[in-house]
Amino acid sequence: MKKKIKIGIDVGGTFTHAVAIDISDYSVVGKACVPTTHRAKEGVARGVVDSLFKLIEENHINKEDIILIAHSTTQATNSLLEGDVAKVGIIGLGKGIERFKIKKETNLNNIELAPGKILLTCYRFIDLSEHFDDEKISKTIDELVSEGAEVIVASEAFGIEHPENELKIVEIANLRGLLATSASTISKLYGLRVRTRTAIINACMMPKMLETANMTEKAIKDTGITAPLMVMRSDGGIMNIEEMRKRPILTMLSGPAAGVAAALMYAKITDGIFLEVGGTSTDITVIKNGKPQIKTAQIGNNRLFLRTLDVRTLGIGGGSVPRFKNNRIIDVGPRSAHIADLHYTAFAEFDDFSDFELEAVQPTNGDPADYLALKLKNKGKKYTITPTSAAYLLNLVKEYGHSKGNLNAIKSCYKTLAEKWGTSAEKIATTIGRIVAEKVEPTILQLIREYKLHRNLIRFVGGGGGASAVVPFVSQHMNIPHDIAKNSEVISAIGAALGMIRDTVEKNILNPTEADLIAIRKEVINSVVKMGAVAETVEVHIEIDTKNKKVIATAQGNSELRTRDLNVKELSYDEILSVVAKSFGVESNLVENCAKNEFFYVFSINSVKKYLFGLFKVEKNQIRVVDTEGVIKLQIIDGVVKESSVAVVKQDILTIIQQLTSFGDAGALVPDIFILCGAKILDLTGLVQENQIFSLIDIELGSYLLSDKIIIIATKKS
Repeated sequence: MKKKIKIGIDVGGTFTHAVAIDISDYSVVGKACVPTTHRAKEGVARGVVDSLFKLIEENHINKEDIILIAHSTTQATNSLLEGDVAKVGIIGLGKGIERFKIKKETNLNNIELAPGKILLTCYRFIDLSEHFDDEKISKTIDELVSEGAEVIVASEAFGIEHPENELKIVEIANLRGLLATSASTISKLYGLRVRTRTAIINACMMPKMLETANMTEKAIKDTGITAPLMVMRSDGGIMNIEEMRKRPILTMLSGPAAGVAAALMYAKITDGIFLEVGGTSTDITVIKNGKPQIKTAQIGNNRLFLRTLDVRTLGIGGGSVPRFKNNRIIDVGPRSAHIADLHYTAFAEFDDFSDFELEAVQPTNGDPADYLALKLKNKGKKYTITPTSAAYLLNLVKEYGHSKGNLNAIKSCYKTLAEKWGTSAEKIATTIGRIVAEKVEPTILQLIREYKLHRNLIRFVGGGGGASAVVPFVSQHMNIPHDIAKNSEVISAIGAALGMIRDTVEKNILNPTEADLIAIRKEVINSVVKMGAVAETVEVHIEIDTKNKKVIATAQGNSELRTRDLNVKELSYDEILSVVAKSFGVESNLVENCAKNEFFYVFSINSVKKYLFGLFKVEKNQIRVVDTEGVIKLQIIDGVVKESSVAVVKQDILTIIQQLTSFGDAGALVPDIFILCGAKILDLTGLVQENQIFSLIDIELGSYLLSDKIIIIATKKS
């Protein structure tokens, strides 16, 4: 039987990892690793190709079995941070009395990308009340090119409604061999200044990204591989290479996004906090109801019309170097061992650390000169201890990643250091772990508050090569359970391989009607299908943002129509019940199976909390939705479950809305509603009015029979 293999490639700061996944059972077929090629002529793309070829060769992968290749990239982010961008020529369009305001909104001058890194622009305005033809456009482009413009941006006041003029400029620029983009192609939102700025940022990176895309695509095709080439997006999805050529801005922060994709598809987190730990830093992301949390992106102080994962990055990692004073550890990081040119004790090639001198070092100019270094006699390099060695000493490392630590060297080093300082090895390691946890804790508490997470629903999941050096310490400190993802050292490459083809359409709509919802849903579905998603696999989530008067539609789907694979083990009812009971933290006999269909079980328990010495008590109904493989897909506190059918689902939901609607500062808050229909979980939590909920139900359930079974789950909006 022919295999179906997806290949994911993750470009990290130090290494580029490639991994092959057999999609029948998500097993890892092979791994490969090469140094990231920052200084190569082709940039990081060289490492992408090298890691791919190494993966195929070393693991004897049949090229005909490869059905998809996807990679993350740091190229867009690096270009912006380093100022390695093209000069952009802006053409503003407008007419009438508004033209003076339009000029102000579209002529953004130079844009600061990072401290000391400036994006240069030049500007022309075309008055549409005057003569507007190909000759006028060409003359305007000539003027911009004479000022050094390498890429053209066209931006009109109401271009999202009438994009013809913008697209005409792009067409003429392309015919002349110039790269160009229209603001309305990049964003469908009102807000001329921000829309123009977003288009400019997109345009400035187009030459570099186009070069990278062409080189990568050609190198892969030259090998005879015919599988589509995809690129990781900043929102956790993937897009085809052709779309990346048009909208490279969507690849910003795609590295952290790849890890989150793996947390969803591979580690199968429903509600939790994902910590991807490298040698220098930790990326922290919230997953709630099986979805990562999204925010509006910024470059410097410049807001963009771009949705990215809400990733919080902290300067603490598996290789962070301790600082010391008066025979004790006073801090850990933010500098890491490789920045300080120190070597890991944890991975030393010898065991004996019984004789070394302590040395205080300054990793870079401006850093404190109290970072801990160990100078060994007869060794030409200096070593240090890190959170990695502390975790090994305290027996917290279960996943070894690239290589297993040298426990003999670690014990010898800590024993010698403890003797010098008059303390114990365990106390030194525990101090390092406590400082690590205290640095991470405030960010996690902030995320819990911002996203209104229930502490008894969440767990930490660690990924990345340094996961075991950070996550167990934070877990112990905050008393929240944790897991380290399998194959954690290549988790981002796995995420790239398993990422769903995804796109988002945002539009400003004051009072969205059913026709508006149908139209935006159709548009976003068409987009992902055009990029290679199979229509039958596409799922759409619609959110109505009443504060900003906009509708956000996100679609995602697979590149192949997956059938239920025989290799995937379905659990028995008793095994599923055991998984759910463990999730609830109770014995199996206290769990009630309150609903089921062919694909899901719904379980619940009643919990009672007492206050003021038992004088008051609060009863809550906790709910879990679990699939037949034992993966928990949804967790609800204080909700209701109702078995229904397509014929009466709207009447049943109306009753639930009347029962669970709450009232806040903004008025009535309809409950959060989920519908289990076949193998899908329809998420209606982004909708704010009854008519919107009913409209989407009509759209989503239109192809079902009236007699088809439906399960409704609802809870008060928090």
